[in-house]
Amino acid sequence: MNTPAAQPISTRRLDLLPLHVEHAEEMAAVLSDPALHTFTGGTPGTPQALRSRYQRMTAGSPDPAVSWFNWVIRLRDEACLTGTIQATVSLSGHGPIAEIAWMVGTPWQGKGIATEAARELVDWLSRQPVHTVVAHIHPEHRASAAVATAAGLTPTDEWHEGEIRWHRSIRR
Repeated sequence: MNTPAAQPISTRRLDLLPLHVEHAEEMAAVLSDPALHTFTGGTPGTPQALRSRYQRMTAGSPDPAVSWFNWVIRLRDEACLTGTIQATVSLSGHGPIAEIAWMVGTPWQGKGIATEAARELVDWLSRQPVHTVVAHIHPEHRASAAVATAAGLTPTDEWHEGEIRWHRSIRR
């Protein structure tokens, strides 16, 4: 695919910084609350596990038809990382499609961080060769549904692994 690498993105309060292995230590603390995995499954990663995962992620997709974009979310005023946001771009029958996801650490939830980051990510994707943005959200995860709505996605009747598929077309 002919898509650019993840680049720093800034919003009013946030810096979305391209993911680096060096973020693992701080992100392990940010994502340490087991409650963050209520809807997604799994358990918090140790710094070592995140380092290994981030090494794989920053190496890029092994499939040349898929591009991975991963950022950490930095709250500028507090000079700390608060979560992650990502997009996986692949080809579909209707052109390039971006699947997005986000996770914000428990102490920073309810402050509009995920909403601000998701809106900016969708805006960034609208300037890339992407025609569709999707997210998969657990039907009981009201906070993520609110973030998706704020980013202009709407729920569909489609399900994927127990989650509702949300969708937004990018108009050119």
